Amino acid sequence: MASKLAALGGDPILAPGSVRPWPHITDEDRRAVAETVAVEDLGQKRQENEEGLAADFAAYLGVKHVVPVNSGTAALHCAVGGCGILPGDEVICPAFTYWATAAAVLHHNAIPVFVDIEPETWTMDPARLEGAITERTRAIMPVHIHGMPADMDPIVDVAKRHGLKVIEDCAQSHGARYKGRLTGTIGDAAGFSLQASKLLTTGSYGGLFATDDDAIAHHARLMQYLGEVVTPGRERAEQKYIHYGMGWMYRGDVFGQAFARSQLKRLDSNNDLRRRNADLLSELLAPIPGVTTPVVPEGRGMAYYSYTVSFRPDQLGLDVSPEEFRGRAERALGAEGVPVGRWQAIPVPSQDIFQTKGGYGRGCPWDCKHYSGNVSYDPAQFPVTLEFLRSHTYVHAVWPPNGPELMRQIANAFEKVLRQPEALMQIEMG
Repeated sequence: MASKLAALGGDPILAPGSVRPWPHITDEDRRAVAETVAVEDLGQKRQENEEGLAADFAAYLGVKHVVPVNSGTAALHCAVGGCGILPGDEVICPAFTYWATAAAVLHHNAIPVFVDIEPETWTMDPARLEGAITERTRAIMPVHIHGMPADMDPIVDVAKRHGLKVIEDCAQSHGARYKGRLTGTIGDAAGFSLQASKLLTTGSYGGLFATDDDAIAHHARLMQYLGEVVTPGRERAEQKYIHYGMGWMYRGDVFGQAFARSQLKRLDSNNDLRRRNADLLSELLAPIPGVTTPVVPEGRGMAYYSYTVSFRPDQLGLDVSPEEFRGRAERALGAEGVPVGRWQAIPVPSQDIFQTKGGYGRGCPWDCKHYSGNVSYDPAQFPVTLEFLRSHTYVHAVWPPNGPELMRQIANAFEKVLRQPEALMQIEMG
């Protein structure tokens, strides 16, 4: 007889504290930060850590230019500006992403235009790009969501045919590969996040802009520091206080950059551990009805920033919507000690800023004189995104130092919950 669901008063599968947190901090990481604060001249360390992080990550990617900034959004904004996007220009983004993707476009007074995603990979659907291109389109911004590389070859092909730039949103894909190429090296420019949850992190906030293009890099560096290029730690000695264009204060901090440099040394090994955990969890969940696991197409080396599952009540003979079933399953699994949940509940074009087209006020940038289009943000245009959001949830535990034993416990919790669909339907929903 199946044991009673924890949500109905039974004992949970996972004991408190079973899931170790991310980032996984080692003594090497602690030494890197401690050595930074131990010096007398922090200006020297600012220069050393910013230039060192830029050089380390450029070498890792195999690109000429990396600019450390204070967030992934700032990195994307540097890419948008660096690629020459102007007020009133359109940039095509996927409807499913974190809204910072589109925010980086709005920050430059440009117009986000959305397309739907592929049904199994959650990334931008290349087949929908041609229909979204207008005479105002200047760039395509694919997002390697959850660590899943977007299908870049057809995206780049479309961009080349129409003379468009390709800006990669790599906030969740450090170390992921598309047909052997690292994400962030395929388009014209890329933005990476170093926020605390990311595959590579400062432990707090930060970002990295990357490109192989000298002109794009120069513009990005101007944007990073108020329109002037200044060596960190050399401000008083070298700064001229002459600004050569619009810029923002996007510089990162010395301690986070030290932490990220240390973490970068283990990025690939940590990603390998994530893949092993994810592969094992998929193997264990495969025989359980009511849930499906990630599909990774050939040639896409997913980095598993997130591990997603889709709930299928029809497989259990339940006449309820995937959305209701997902909500009940999340509550039941959470009670069993499994950390599950979503971070994005609606398509980005459903956000209030796009529904009202309020922007900066007075309807700008949509009603500014530089824009003559009339882009629609009707959520019904994005059925695949809507279906994904209704049926999917995330298992927040595949990162190291968590390992096989925890994956087995998580699978046991899924088995316990989904083998008792009638009991699952008894859970009260708030």
